[in-house]
Amino acid sequence: MAESVLEPCTASYSFKVSIFILFFLIFPFLNPFSSAFPLSFDTNATGVVNLETEEDMGLLLIFKLQFQETPLPSWDVNVPLSNWTGVTRSNQTGRVTGLNLTRFNLSGQVHPCLCNLTFLETLVLSHNSFNNSIPSCLWKLWSLKTLDLSYNMLTILIPSTFATTMSKLIELDLSHNMLSGEIPMWIGNVSMSLEKLNLGFNSFHGDIPKSLLNLMSLKYLDLSHNSLMGNVGDFNQEMVTLNLESNLLSGTLPCLYSSRESLTLLNLANNSILGGIPTCISSLGGLTQLNLSHNELRYGISPRLVFSERLCLLDLSYNELSGKIPSRIVEASDKSGLLLLDLSHNQFSGNIPVTITELKSLQALFLSYNLLVGEIPERIGNLTYLQVIDLSHNFLTGSIPLNIVGCFQLLALILNSNNLSGEIQPVLDALDSLKIFDIGNNKISGEIPLTLAGCKSLEVVDLSSNNLSGSLNDAITKWSNLKFLSLAQNKFSGSLPSWLFTFQAIHTLDFSGNKFSGYIPDGNFNTSPNFYNGDIRKTIPAVPSISARSLDIKLLLVADETSLSFNYNLTTTIGIDLSDNLLHGEIPEGLFGLHGLEYLNLSYNFLNGPVPGSLGKLQKLKALDLSHNSLSGHIPENITVLRNLTVLNLSYNCFSGVIPTKRGYWKFPGAFAGNPDLCMESSGNVCQRTLPVEPGKKFEEEMEEGPLSVWIFCISALVSFYVGVVVLFCSSRTRSCILQTKSLAG
Repeated sequence: MAESVLEPCTASYSFKVSIFILFFLIFPFLNPFSSAFPLSFDTNATGVVNLETEEDMGLLLIFKLQFQETPLPSWDVNVPLSNWTGVTRSNQTGRVTGLNLTRFNLSGQVHPCLCNLTFLETLVLSHNSFNNSIPSCLWKLWSLKTLDLSYNMLTILIPSTFATTMSKLIELDLSHNMLSGEIPMWIGNVSMSLEKLNLGFNSFHGDIPKSLLNLMSLKYLDLSHNSLMGNVGDFNQEMVTLNLESNLLSGTLPCLYSSRESLTLLNLANNSILGGIPTCISSLGGLTQLNLSHNELRYGISPRLVFSERLCLLDLSYNELSGKIPSRIVEASDKSGLLLLDLSHNQFSGNIPVTITELKSLQALFLSYNLLVGEIPERIGNLTYLQVIDLSHNFLTGSIPLNIVGCFQLLALILNSNNLSGEIQPVLDALDSLKIFDIGNNKISGEIPLTLAGCKSLEVVDLSSNNLSGSLNDAITKWSNLKFLSLAQNKFSGSLPSWLFTFQAIHTLDFSGNKFSGYIPDGNFNTSPNFYNGDIRKTIPAVPSISARSLDIKLLLVADETSLSFNYNLTTTIGIDLSDNLLHGEIPEGLFGLHGLEYLNLSYNFLNGPVPGSLGKLQKLKALDLSHNSLSGHIPENITVLRNLTVLNLSYNCFSGVIPTKRGYWKFPGAFAGNPDLCMESSGNVCQRTLPVEPGKKFEEEMEEGPLSVWIFCISALVSFYVGVVVLFCSSRTRSCILQTKSLAG
């Protein structure tokens, strides 16, 4: 019944539109008096009837008819043109001057009927699915000031036949498409008024056209994320932003003298730029953001390279810069607006300059992966706005300065892989906003202070590979948001607490390489949705296979109408490691009911008894190591139903019985070595007691060679800056943070 009503309506509508379009298209040719006596179907602001307005309406209806579904219900002949979605109309002439259809889920080709909207000043079709070529006739729209076709699937760049007619064009955005080939030379001559050009995120190759270097009106240029080659070139106009990130550019850094007062943003990250950083770069007095990361820059930084206090973001990471960190980075440290300083992944040596602690606005400090020595400056607590500190992978000595509690807004304290000593001070509980606390691989001793219970926001805690001792106290239970906890390779002792498996958000627990004794607690295994221990038929969130787990830490850094957000990605697996301790007794049945586990390592303990029959529930399990214990009984037959299992080690236990060859145990060579009462079934149903002595691979080696390391979580950083239409990304492989800047004015 519904169809019988709908079809006549649809047919009537289509017929009405067709007649309407046909009428206004042919009427001027049939009526010889039309120019002298214009007919009217609409009126402008002065009340004058305008047939040309009806022509614009018809052209838009033709554009709409190409879409099978009608996403523009207000585009109707019975609706005044001024009420059509996305359409802007001139009050004086009544003509269509603007068309903005961003994010309307439109697809197909851009219809050339738009080329007849001759008074069009703004055309925005971004964030749709338009494909194929850009109609060449669009370049005849002489009134056009803004053309934005970004975020589509366009593949062919239009020819230059009509390009010189667009004398009023100010902004051209063709970014995030599938355009390829060389950037045509005529693009720099398309309009002598062009101020903003964005061709980023395409597949252009070849050199940067010389016409762009000499287009004097150009102020904002983004050619990032292409495959452009050659030198950067010295732009001859007064640029404001220049983003050439993620190309194949080489040569040395240009001085950009023509832009020394105007340039605010320079991003040349992810290229192959050589040589040192010339001191002339510091003459760019208006610079607020400088990103030269991921290049091949080397040599020391000249003490004469001092930036203006306007500089907010400085990223020189992932280069081969050496020598000492300059004691003076900006002209007036006390007036500096520097928010981010990233000198990580270089070869800087010497001490951390005390003058860094004078950068009062600093909110993110990355000095990791260098050759720095000495102690952490005591006055680092003066940086009261600091929210992220990463000094990892250096040769720093001494203790964690008590004054660091002055950084009371701190969210991430990353000091792993140094030579730090001393104890974890109780006063660190003042850092009650701290989410990441990583001091692994140092020489820190003592116990975990009870006062750390005050750090209730902690999500990642890595205390591994130190000299910490004592038993586990209940302070840890206050970390209710905990996702990763590693106490591995320390000297902790005593019994494992009953609350061990009760963290709601936990992904990884690593207590390996300590002196924990007693039984594995058979407590509440049913709290973490990641470990999950319930009826497997219940509807639960899918736990993906071993892959990166994203731990997002959001923070807002604000200065001079610029905001930054910081994201931290934790690369780890869902698993438990209690290996290399003094644990005894049987394996709790509930432990093998944690369906979400991807790895489980209980090796090198004194566990006894049979393997729980619930082993078959671990359908996500990829690695299981129960070696070097005193486990007994038969090898569980349900091991073979674990389809994701790639690493199995049951060697050096007291298992007995026959291992049937037909069940796929041959996939784990050496997994049963060192079990004298165990034999392998052979031809003729003869039991062969000679088993391989050495496992094919150690559990640890297999997991480290796989996509992820079991015991080590990586921080991979990605720093990105967005200002207007220009996007800067500062990517890195081992730290995972994202810094975004965008105008707050809107």
